Amino acid sequence: MPELPEVEGLVRSLQPVITGKKIRHVTISNIIKQSKEQGKECIIKVVEPDFFQQVIEGMSIKSIERRSKYIFFHLEKGGVPYLLVNHLGMTGAWFHVSQLSDITEEKFLKHAHVLIQFDDHDWLVYSDIRRFGEMRFLHELAEHPPLLEMAPEPFSDDALPYFLEKAKLPKYANKSVKEVIMDGHVIAGCGNIYATEALFKMKMHPARKLSRISMQRKIELFEMIVHILQESIDVGGSTISDYRNINGEAGSMQHRLKMYGKKNCPNCNEETKQKIIGGRNSVYCPNCQH
Repeated sequence: MPELPEVEGLVRSLQPVITGKKIRHVTISNIIKQSKEQGKECIIKVVEPDFFQQVIEGMSIKSIERRSKYIFFHLEKGGVPYLLVNHLGMTGAWFHVSQLSDITEEKFLKHAHVLIQFDDHDWLVYSDIRRFGEMRFLHELAEHPPLLEMAPEPFSDDALPYFLEKAKLPKYANKSVKEVIMDGHVIAGCGNIYATEALFKMKMHPARKLSRISMQRKIELFEMIVHILQESIDVGGSTISDYRNINGEAGSMQHRLKMYGKKNCPNCNEETKQKIIGGRNSVYCPNCQH
C-alpha cells in the first residue's frame, strides 16, 4: 500500500503537469458502474458514477496537495470551490499521458477506472488493480468527518506534541507500539513499511506496549519515523508490488529497507520472525529488537 512518501512523490509529479488545466471529459469504467448497480461501493464513493462524471466535467484543477496518505484535488467551477479526495488503497496509480497507449504496463491499462481528458487533450488516468482505492467528491471536508480526524503532518511543529499527548491516552498506552504509530489519528502517513523500518532502527520490538516506552524513547522514535519518511521522499518512495509514480516511474527506497520483507537481520544475520499486529504482518529481528 502506498504510504506518505509515495503519495508525496506522486503529488509532486502531478502538480506541474495538471495544475490549471480544465477537465473536458470523464470516462468511468463499466466495473464501477456495475458495482454500483449491485449495491457495492467501488472506487467512487457515495455518489452515482454518472453524477460524478457530469459534475467533474468542466471543472478546473486549481491545486493539488497531499494530506497524510490522501491526495486532495482542489477544483473550481463558476468561481465555486470543490474538492476531490483520492486514496490509492493498495494498488491505485495515476498516469498523465498524451494518449492511453502510453500506459505501457498492460495490468494498469486493463484496470483503468477513471479517465480524465483535459482541454489540451492530455489524459489523467486512475488505475486500480485491486480496486481498494477511493474517490470522494466533496463541497467541504466536513462532508467526510474522518478527514477532519487525521493527525497533523509529521513534518509540522505540532506533530510531536500531538503524538506525545495521544500516547498518554489509555486506549493507545495499552496497545503495541507498532499498532499506535500506524494509526493515522496518532501519526499521519506512517504505514507498515516505514513503521517496520523505524522500529528496527530503534531496536524496539513491534509488540512492545506503548506504556512500557519512556518519554525520551517515544521522542526518539517519532524523530526516527520523520527521518525515514523524509529519506523515502527524497528517493521517490518504495516501489513494492504495484506502486508506481506517474507514467509508471519507480522509486528506489525499497533498496534501502533494512527489515521490511527481509528473511535475515542485516545486523546479526538472525532469521527474522513475523507476527500479526493490528491486523498487519510485522517483520522483526528477535535478537536485535526487544
